[in-house]
Amino acid sequence: MGVQSIALSLLILLSSAWNPAEAAVVRRRAPPGVPQYALDYAPLVYLHSDDEYRPSNIRSMLRNTQPRVNFLPISGGPLPVTLDNIDQLNNFGGDSVYLTSIKDVATDIEQAWLKGVTPDASGLTDGAISAAIIINEKDANTTDVFYFYFYNFNSGPPVWNIKFGDHVGDWEHIMVRFQNGVPSALWYSQHADGQAFTYDAVQKLGKRPIGYSAKGSHANYALDGNHDHTIPNFNLPGAFFLVDFTNKGPLWDPTLSAYYYKFDGGSSTFTPYNPASPVNWLYFKGKWGDQQYPKDHPNQYILFGQARFSGGPTGPLDKELQRKDICPSNVKPCWVRPFLTAKLMKE
Repeated sequence: MGVQSIALSLLILLSSAWNPAEAAVVRRRAPPGVPQYALDYAPLVYLHSDDEYRPSNIRSMLRNTQPRVNFLPISGGPLPVTLDNIDQLNNFGGDSVYLTSIKDVATDIEQAWLKGVTPDASGLTDGAISAAIIINEKDANTTDVFYFYFYNFNSGPPVWNIKFGDHVGDWEHIMVRFQNGVPSALWYSQHADGQAFTYDAVQKLGKRPIGYSAKGSHANYALDGNHDHTIPNFNLPGAFFLVDFTNKGPLWDPTLSAYYYKFDGGSSTFTPYNPASPVNWLYFKGKWGDQQYPKDHPNQYILFGQARFSGGPTGPLDKELQRKDICPSNVKPCWVRPFLTAKLMKE
């Protein structure tokens, strides 16, 4: 055992004030070359205490799905599909390819692989690489670091006790913009929209910003409580119509089990910081999940244009990694909030 390992063991044994945040700081590991500030200011995420769908091993999606186009299996594609060859599916339908559950989720929503992995006491999703950290050095002064979070299932919150928006696969992210290695602002993804805040405004554990992952939907919020998102990019306190719920459940440190990449905005290419990390999966243009089931599919319904089971999402490449503002281009105006709203009503 090396000197560093001995010191770490002694620290764990002797510290009576040991907690997940401190454990995450001590245990955090990243490949050489990753900017230290991308780790020092990496967001920590509180999962909802009652969310049964936890962060998931990205590879586990591939073991439990089959690529299809228009509900039909692809013929001639790579077998088995892996993170190293999934980009080859672009030749069989591009963004029309869906990673479709081998076992129908609409008739068996309790499949174990959908549940993901609950972080341990240090914030690690043990045995599951459930995050991708993508670093875009835009110019000599500005760097955007995207912290992508993966879940095998999205359980949409009910509207008037009616479920909408369940789907296989869920990519969410928080982005931190740095100026000369100093964090200036954050973007919290929320469904098709989100919110931006200054770094000084958000809650922190030490220097690390806090995000709250909503129950089931995994939208990211800067506060715990109830979030009515009926108005895009604006959250109302209380619970009126479209509501997400967050609280201080298990604390997750995505940096403990993640792939790390450098992104070149000019060429839209990825370079892994660890040469052993898979990279081709980042070029997959298809959907991480099932195609929206037709209305006559078992347990499917479509009301007011909204489906109980909707289609899966696209991956990180489709999330505007080379954006001008802290917000994606569909969010106008891009309001970077210098404060948090009042404490929201508890669930």
